[in-house]
Amino acid sequence: MTNNCFSVFTLTMEWLTLPDVADRLGVPITRVRQMVRDRKLLAVRSEGVLRVPVEFIQDGALLKGLPGLLTVLSDAGFTDEESMDWLFRDDPTLPGTPVRALAENRGREVKRRAQALAF
Repeated sequence: MTNNCFSVFTLTMEWLTLPDVADRLGVPITRVRQMVRDRKLLAVRSEGVLRVPVEFIQDGALLKGLPGLLTVLSDAGFTDEESMDWLFRDDPTLPGTPVRALAENRGREVKRRAQALAF
């Protein structure tokens, strides 16, 4: 990743290309690109290729609560990079990372924290 906020994550995260995401979701690549444009799915560019963290796909679907959470973060003024950083940064009040809490079906807690960022 070219952005400094990803330096910690690039070594520890598994990334999917958009065609890989399309395969895992069982949808056309055009639909995945539309999800990224509509900010229902977050992708970052690395070496000229858009990539999505594997954690965003769970059981053949987008991680439950992710699209709504991305909207909340965007409304709070977060850039894509800041949103990605926030999602994967440890939060001792959860505990763990917001993305892990989403995967554990604790989306309400995560959304409440994200909404508090807007104020």
